[in-house]
Amino acid sequence: MDSALIPKGVKRCPLWQFILLICVVGAVLLWGVYAMLLCWFKGLNQTNMNDAYGFALWIWADLAVIAVGGGAFFTGLLRYIFGKDELKNIINYAVLIGFICYSSALLILAIDIGQPLRGWFIFWHANVHSMLTEVAFCLSCYFGVLTIEYIPLILENRQIDRVPFFHHLGHNMHEMMAVFAATGAFLSFFHQGSLGGVAGVLFGRPFAFREGILIWPWTFFLFTWSAAACGPCFTILITKITETVTRKKLVKDSAIELLAKISGWMLLTYSIAKTADTWYWATVTAPSMGQTLMDFYSNNPLYGIWILILEIVICGFVPAAILITKKGRKNSLALWIAITLATIGVCINRWVMVLQVMAVPVLTFESWFMYFPSWQEIATTILPVAYGVILIAISYRYLPVFPNEPELNPIETLPAEEEEAVEPSVELEQELKPAEA
Repeated sequence: MDSALIPKGVKRCPLWQFILLICVVGAVLLWGVYAMLLCWFKGLNQTNMNDAYGFALWIWADLAVIAVGGGAFFTGLLRYIFGKDELKNIINYAVLIGFICYSSALLILAIDIGQPLRGWFIFWHANVHSMLTEVAFCLSCYFGVLTIEYIPLILENRQIDRVPFFHHLGHNMHEMMAVFAATGAFLSFFHQGSLGGVAGVLFGRPFAFREGILIWPWTFFLFTWSAAACGPCFTILITKITETVTRKKLVKDSAIELLAKISGWMLLTYSIAKTADTWYWATVTAPSMGQTLMDFYSNNPLYGIWILILEIVICGFVPAAILITKKGRKNSLALWIAITLATIGVCINRWVMVLQVMAVPVLTFESWFMYFPSWQEIATTILPVAYGVILIAISYRYLPVFPNEPELNPIETLPAEEEEAVEPSVELEQELKPAEA
């Protein structure tokens, strides 16, 4: 029965190995669910958050997964709007990764509010003057868009596709993907920017505060820019990890190199813009508030000046320099290094814009605020990772996520049931002929 659900022309591991993987990762998932239920039933006293750290590990994780999930909207924009047809080989996986990231972000928010039964207040009693309201609306709407983009992939399962209604529904949804890709890009640009805008307008937190254009601080644009630059790198990274685990070639090099090249130039321009923003903030904005650059960096190992160098230089300019060169993109080790550094870089950026903002003392009699998350916070942050691994494993096994996999990994013989299987298109033709007559 299991083999009848696997896409035609590909091989998968034995069922017992697949079940073993799901059980192991599922145990981690259950650990996270247990911690989540503790937070919901006992409240946020299960965390180590306090008056200094009202935003903590969860919000960093939320912003980080939204940033790396940006590969979905940017890849969809390139594929459907700008006509980069080479990306059709990786767009399914980009959508799947985006679906996981955004559903994880919504789950983290549901845990963070502490009273999930009142989560609907944000929609029914919306604060129209809050950027967080706009973020919540756009996140929810874009998750709906990603769900619509993921459904056609589910409908392409061998057994589901045999049903004429689902076959035609999936085909028609594919035809409309450009509309959803454009909608998703529109929503993503706004909520990515608004997440940065929330930090940029915190006048009482000078480490985050920025000048800007009209009502939009520079961080509004930098958050969107970094997500578009580093999101595709995360998509490539997960693709490479999947290829390593499965020991198969799943996506053509041309698609990977094109996405890496575009991401490299985006990352280079972002790094230049981030450098200019930091320089202006350090030489103009901070001094206007009576502070210097080094007032925002501590001698403690967590918030030293090294974190600024790591974010902009090592995880910004270095991977960009690798990705914009043809030689760098074609070198397997260099590509691994570049996409890993780029992913780490955007996560560090979200880290400092959430946790370091809270740690920096803002009054003369204060000292640096230190924070370490409780095990409940750690478990619920790992929860989305386990959930993502399980969904990727199920999707890879039963859905045609990688359209080039059969030709990149030809198999000599097919199981008997596959050889005798009737193509869905043939079945449909036979059923439609009497109707047409």
